Amino acid sequence: MVDKTHTGNILITGTSTGIGRACALQLDRLGFRVFAGVRRIEDGDALRVGSSERLKPILLDVTEPDSIESARRKIGSIVGTDGLQGLINNAGIVVVGPLEVLPVAEIRRQMDVNLLGSIAVTQAFLDLIRSGRGRIVNMSSIAGQLASPFTGSYSMSKFALEAFSDALRMELAPWGIPVSVIEPGNVATPIWDKSRTRGESIYEGLGTDARTLYGDQLATLREVSRKIGSRGLSPERVAAAVAHALTSKRPHTRYVVGIDSKALRFLSRWIPDRLRDRLILKGLGLVDVRTVSQERQ
Repeated sequence: MVDKTHTGNILITGTSTGIGRACALQLDRLGFRVFAGVRRIEDGDALRVGSSERLKPILLDVTEPDSIESARRKIGSIVGTDGLQGLINNAGIVVVGPLEVLPVAEIRRQMDVNLLGSIAVTQAFLDLIRSGRGRIVNMSSIAGQLASPFTGSYSMSKFALEAFSDALRMELAPWGIPVSVIEPGNVATPIWDKSRTRGESIYEGLGTDARTLYGDQLATLREVSRKIGSRGLSPERVAAAVAHALTSKRPHTRYVVGIDSKALRFLSRWIPDRLRDRLILKGLGLVDVRTVSQERQ
């Protein structure tokens, strides 16, 4: 349980909105000193509202080495030999688009934030984690176990983050540093609104042929994602799983959060690939590949 007061130093990346913000406020309420990574000063000011003086916003862009090093020096000077008791790699974005025509620069941006940013921050702060006998929590997604059409770039980053987490967990076992992965299903956060806006911008930049090929399916997907987003989990549900990973005597290696996440995890493990593909396409309201083939005959 996580209903008692705790002490210690926690760093969270990507706390401006959504899951990161919920985690920062939850852990602050539990008594931790939270270093809340934000990219803009005004986001940090907004985060202070409703929090205690223990919560300390800190400028941190996970894609910029200089920003990571600056945050490392600042936090290190504050915590000293106490180190960090927790690192939550939460910063993330969603890049939407068909892999056939999605610009490689967009895929690289996806990987820079969701995967390489988490790796870079972990490397920079591991000495503080080790000295503080801390823990690492990586924010994945059920998309890290099961890919869907048009969010393939996002899934690629989360699949890789899962592999990073598994390998890191074994490598850090000699020091007793637990590594946990959080796998939420759909969560009601601004990340999906931002992804739709960015996706529409990418779509407008595509050539006529690409828009002809994928226009109808992307329009359907946008409508479905709006409906799903309104029914998503609250970020606080995910924050509760993060708190457990940081405070439990025996933290889980994986936390599957939400009924949809558990159902999709079952699909990923036990349903044959082609049947699973059809179920996902039908669930998203997209045309089955076999239907397209039949129409062309």
